[in-house]
Amino acid sequence: MKIFKYLTVIICFTALISCSEEYLDRPDLDNITTDSFWKTANDLNLYITQYYTAFPGWSPGAWNGGIYWSDSNSDNMSHFNINNRLHGNNTIDSGNGSWNFGNIRTVNIFLSKYQEVVDQGVEFDAISQYVGEGFFFRAYFYFNLVRNYGDVPWVSEPIFPDSEALYDPRTPRNLVVDNILADLDKAIEYMPSGQQNNGNRLCKEIAELFKARVALYEGTWEKYHAGTAFAPSASDPNKYLQIATNSAQNLINNPGGFGIFSSGDIWEDYRVLFNQVSYASNNEVMLWRAFDVSLGLAHNGQRYLPRIGGGRGLSKHLIDQYLCTDGSPTATSGLYQGDQGLDNVSANRDPRLSQTVFLPGHPMRLENGVIEEAFEQAPLTANGEEKCPTGYMIYKGSNPDPNQYFSGGVGTTSSPVFRFSEALLILAEAKAELGTITQVDVDNTINKLRDRVGMPHLNVGGIANDPNWAFPTLSPIINEIRRERQVEFAAEGYRFDDIMRWAAADELIAGKRVKGIYFQQSDFPDAVIGTDVILDDDGYVDPLQGQAPSGFGFNVNRDYLLAVPQQELTLNPSLNQNPGWE
Repeated sequence: MKIFKYLTVIICFTALISCSEEYLDRPDLDNITTDSFWKTANDLNLYITQYYTAFPGWSPGAWNGGIYWSDSNSDNMSHFNINNRLHGNNTIDSGNGSWNFGNIRTVNIFLSKYQEVVDQGVEFDAISQYVGEGFFFRAYFYFNLVRNYGDVPWVSEPIFPDSEALYDPRTPRNLVVDNILADLDKAIEYMPSGQQNNGNRLCKEIAELFKARVALYEGTWEKYHAGTAFAPSASDPNKYLQIATNSAQNLINNPGGFGIFSSGDIWEDYRVLFNQVSYASNNEVMLWRAFDVSLGLAHNGQRYLPRIGGGRGLSKHLIDQYLCTDGSPTATSGLYQGDQGLDNVSANRDPRLSQTVFLPGHPMRLENGVIEEAFEQAPLTANGEEKCPTGYMIYKGSNPDPNQYFSGGVGTTSSPVFRFSEALLILAEAKAELGTITQVDVDNTINKLRDRVGMPHLNVGGIANDPNWAFPTLSPIINEIRRERQVEFAAEGYRFDDIMRWAAADELIAGKRVKGIYFQQSDFPDAVIGTDVILDDDGYVDPLQGQAPSGFGFNVNRDYLLAVPQQELTLNPSLNQNPGWE
């Protein structure tokens, strides 16, 4: 077996785990033999830490906006180039590398070998954390496959070049999800409770939250795709919605020290959730990735968020979802000042708006707490990655400390991987979908999030009609819960999955384009309309008009799932293609 010296600092980066030893031996995981490995608890620790890199967030050396660019594949955000998935540009040969069972194969090796460590005399309690992580990661990787492809072969044992399992057919998605949930039950059983390693390692409560996420996804997928080729034949959405309810409620009842972060500052608390160097003392952020310049672990993300547009901009549709401070939507509130200019659009609105979008006066560079450079307007007419194509520039996640970006690779801000607030939104949505939600439920979920930013409570019996609801055929409570989710999780990468599981591409994507600010020539006196900036007939910035003159080409009969790559169909005749790709 090939063994090589691997710096602990690299292990830390890949595993989100703090560094306590100078050097560790790390094996070539493709060449592990029974004789040379699987003998100590540390063997398991070394093996399992490799999978932490799968979580979203900045990576050392990264030149991007981290999770805060991840809504570019949705109606929340636009890139200056059109998104292929939204525009229906993917092909059978463009599998995007996501039909990949490599991680599942190596996790299966781990799960088949950990007992050998026990056989060496190591107490199970000494390795239960690592075993729980093994079951968690198999669930995590399989859920990614289900999200992309639906039915996928379920393989729970190591496979080799001569394994018959290589030619298995696809397992129905709901059966795969059942297996995912069973794996998460084991993770919940085996992992310890509460923050682990300052929040840099998985724990029981994270597994409970992820179980609720998976169950909500499958429950709503089966409910809203019912009667289509995307629904499993033995569909039972309420089964999964109830599991989501139970798991989220169990986490809320047994939070393991986690909760909703609030200092009482409604104009700062939401913002500071997303630009900190350390979340070790933040009770809401359950898992995060640590960076340290002195160890060579840093990123370039803060050279994008507070400095340039990064080629991305938030959408008018997202901005329109923020309620006014009287708790009413913009269409009905007398407090709404219109959208001609950032000052007007942000006036009297949910404080999360001003903590998500750059507004005039926001700090772009601070020196000793003094604003040395303030935001005036987005680089709407710049080129390439310098550009903010919608005029709504992303403030969420930005940190104006010049030490974070003035030279390459010094950014050490982190971002949440899992946060406790998701459990509240899952519980509210699952109960609303089951038709069992009460005012008590809303007070314990949605209204706790509103309390953080000083917004009026949602009253189940007094929801006023919003003529601009995206889902007018659904109940008012479901519309408002979906609004709350869109606002609370803006620019965190949840939106695409929500659109897919709600089967909402016809309402939100197909035939539509992402729009931006209402254009005022006085704000951009040198801009040439039609050349530097494209407008729609109503005067709003329309950055993708030339690339999608008829709107996004998303095919609702095909594009909710990716195509199984042609080479996989050739290699395994037992596989079948996804709907619309035949």
